Amino acid sequence: MYVLGIETSCDETGLGLYHAQKGLVHHLLYSQIDMHSEYGGVVPELASRDHVRKLLPLVRQLLQECQLAGSAIDGIAYTAGPGLMGALLVGATTARSLAWAWQIPAIAVHHMEGHLLAPMLEANPPPFPFVALLISGGHTLLVNVQGVGRYHLLGESLDDAAGEAFDKTAKLLGLGYPGGPKLSALAAHGKPDFKFPRPMTDRPGLDFSFSGLKTFALNTVNACDGSWQSHADIAAAFQSAVADTLAIKCKRALEQTGLQRLVVAGGVSANQHIRSTLAAMADKTKAQLYFPRPEFCTDNGAMIAYAGCQRLLAGQHEGLAIAAYPRWAMDSLVGC
Repeated sequence: MYVLGIETSCDETGLGLYHAQKGLVHHLLYSQIDMHSEYGGVVPELASRDHVRKLLPLVRQLLQECQLAGSAIDGIAYTAGPGLMGALLVGATTARSLAWAWQIPAIAVHHMEGHLLAPMLEANPPPFPFVALLISGGHTLLVNVQGVGRYHLLGESLDDAAGEAFDKTAKLLGLGYPGGPKLSALAAHGKPDFKFPRPMTDRPGLDFSFSGLKTFALNTVNACDGSWQSHADIAAAFQSAVADTLAIKCKRALEQTGLQRLVVAGGVSANQHIRSTLAAMADKTKAQLYFPRPEFCTDNGAMIAYAGCQRLLAGQHEGLAIAAYPRWAMDSLVGC
């Protein structure tokens, strides 16, 4: 069974082809970073138009490089949310149209479920159950995962997501778009000597709050001498505060659930300092830690193809109606 995955939730056009027995066959990704960097962030209308221009040529390229005809595809999975409404509609309408033309089923996939299942594409996938930390530009979630679609939300960000806090702090430091990777690169040259707080770690619960770190960073930037080194030190201190906060909450989630496996996914999970901090925590607690490879941390079609394949194999599929949800609660999903 070949499943074509389409990801267009924000500023990257991703395609993946997954086979139920062979695994991941191929994937392609087109990033809009260069286009949006001129504006310092994602411009939704420009993102949607670029998806329109790039999506079908990428589908043709994928099929050509795999030496397959459209008739060989058995199902289509597409990101239906959450994300930018216009961008989601490009992927949803294309997927539904191709499914109708090829007379095959289509399935709407939750973007964060795709991230959660991305480690399943690795040679050593995590067995169920496990705790998942999902960290991206728009979401910070802790989830008790019992199986595909069987999710219990343990905690979430009450304001800024971790990735959003990275981007906003990068802007305070005068860094360009995308801010998160540039802040991390700057932090590599600094020392975390500034004493940033670890928000909401002194109280019970598994929710997050990162907006206070952004405010603390603003005050610190305004009080420092404005040198490149002081900015590097602020970046390092901010990054360490986020990493420590995530590690503390993950340790607490493992203790509360009694589970010994932790999956970390989403765009921010590519951050090497966060990875090493979580690895040190996992080592101390004897927990098993799983990450997707860096190319599958960011938005991609491979994770959507995998998630959609699991649901199609379970007999799930959508009707002809086009599904797109800019907001979509993950715990509303049904299990396979």
